[in-house]
Amino acid sequence: MNYNRKFFGMLILSMVSLVGLAQVSTPPGGGSQRSFVKQHIGGVGKVAIEYSSPGARGRTIYGGVVPYGFNNLGFGLSTADNPSPWRAGADQNTTFYFSHDVMVEGKPLAAGKYGFFVAPAENGPWTVIFSKDNNHWGSFFYTPENDALRVEVSAEDIEAREWLTYDFIDRQNNSATVALMWGDKKLPIKIALANPVEAHMAQIEAELNNQPGFSFQNWTGAARYASSVGEHDKAIQWAEAAISAPFVGQKNWGTMSTKAAVLTAAGKTDEASAVMDEAIKLPGANAGAIHQYGRQLIASGQKEKALEVFKYNHKQNNGAWPTNYGLARGYSAVGNYKQALKYMQLAKENVPAGDTLNPPIIDQNIEKLKKGEDIN
Repeated sequence: MNYNRKFFGMLILSMVSLVGLAQVSTPPGGGSQRSFVKQHIGGVGKVAIEYSSPGARGRTIYGGVVPYGFNNLGFGLSTADNPSPWRAGADQNTTFYFSHDVMVEGKPLAAGKYGFFVAPAENGPWTVIFSKDNNHWGSFFYTPENDALRVEVSAEDIEAREWLTYDFIDRQNNSATVALMWGDKKLPIKIALANPVEAHMAQIEAELNNQPGFSFQNWTGAARYASSVGEHDKAIQWAEAAISAPFVGQKNWGTMSTKAAVLTAAGKTDEASAVMDEAIKLPGANAGAIHQYGRQLIASGQKEKALEVFKYNHKQNNGAWPTNYGLARGYSAVGNYKQALKYMQLAKENVPAGDTLNPPIIDQNIEKLKKGEDIN
C-alpha cells in the first residue's frame, strides 16, 4: 500500500511538470500585448521591431509612467551607480532586427538583433540606445558596456496616442524613418542602408545563382544595373553571360546592345562599336532600334559612324519609317544639309498614319535645314 501511494504521488508530480512545460495559449493578461512591425529598405534590407504595446489609460506618460533620463529601478543590475533607461515598450525587451548593416541617424550599426532602449529628456534630445543584450525582461539588466550604438534624437509633439506603437512614417529608396509614438510624443529615427550598392549587388548575384539565372533577360537587367552604379567588371561579366552562358545565353539585339552599352560605360568604346556592328544584323534589330543607336552615336560625337548606321538601316529596311528621318539626321550631323533636306522631306511623306507628334517637328527641321542649321 505504501508503495502504491508513493507511485501515485510520483505520477501526480510528473503530470504537474508536464503541465508546466506545455501551457495552453490563454488570452494575455494586462494591457500590454506583443506587437510586431517590419519594413523593407531598398528592396533588400529588412528591419523588424518586436515590442509590447501598453496603453496610456489616462496616465501622464513622460515624466510619469516613463521617468526622464536614467533611473535606479532597484532590481537586477539597476542601481544608483548603474541607472537604467526606459525599455521603450513594456515587459520583455523591445528588439530591433537589421538584415544588413545600416546607418542610424547617420551612425553605423552592424546587421543583427538589438535590445532597444530610450532615455527621454524633459528638454532637449532623447538618448536612443541599441544594445547587444536583446533577451532580458525590461531594462533591469541594462549595462552601458553592451551598448552597440547611442544616438541623440529630438522628439516631436503629436496628438495624444493611447497605445504605444512603432510605425514607418517615411520610406525612401534606401532609407526609412521609424517612429516610436505614445502619449503626446513622437520619436522619429532615420534608418538607411549603410552600403546600398553592395547590398543590391549581393542580392542580384545570389538571385542569378538561383532560378532567375535561367533567364537571359535577368542577366541583361543585372548587367545594366551594375553598369549604372559603376560596377563595370561585373556588368561586362553578366552581359557576356546573357549572350553565352550554357542553356541560357542568347545572341540577339537585346543582349548584344546591352553588352555594347556596358562596354561603352566602362570606356571600352572600340569593343562596344565592334559588338554593335554585329548587333544591328541580329534578330530584334528593327528599324526603330537601329535608328536610336544612330542617334546615340551622334550624341557621343561619332558623326561619321552614325551616318554609316543610318545608311545601313535605310537599305536593310527598304526606306521604312524612320530610316529617312535617320538619314536626314546623319547627313545633317556631317554638314551635308542638301542631302539632309532631301531625306527629311521624304520622312514627311511617310509618317505613319495617326502620328501627330512628328509632323510639326519635321516641319521645324525642314525650315532649319533650309537655313543651313543642324537639326541634331
